[in-house]
Amino acid sequence: MSNLLIDYVTMKKDPLADISMEFGIEIIQLYKSLKKDSKEFELSKQIVRSGTSIGASIREAKYAESKKDFIHKLRIAVKEANETQYWLSLLLKTKYIDAKLYESLNAKCHSLLNLLIASINTSSKGLD
Repeated sequence: MSNLLIDYVTMKKDPLADISMEFGIEIIQLYKSLKKDSKEFELSKQIVRSGTSIGASIREAKYAESKKDFIHKLRIAVKEANETQYWLSLLLKTKYIDAKLYESLNAKCHSLLNLLIASINTSSKGLD
């Protein structure tokens, strides 16, 4: 069976939910490493909040009350992804993470942003 999350009501795979879950797991692993290895407690809290909030907002959008509410929740996920990119850059520039880890996590976050924006654009058609 695939790693993709499956919506058991409609039996559809949800790649956005799957990718955000995997990203959240990697962010939690980063958080744990920052705390244990670097004894860094403030920045690690910030990135774990924003990095895991992306998936939580996507999950929340699944049960939105309306199309506008769905779009609003995805826009929150976009803001959280943008904030996560900020924290990743700050961690790189302060040498808490190396360039290889930064590039990997930032690329995944950027992919999430692209998927979110495409979903918002598709869902927004015909609303105005």
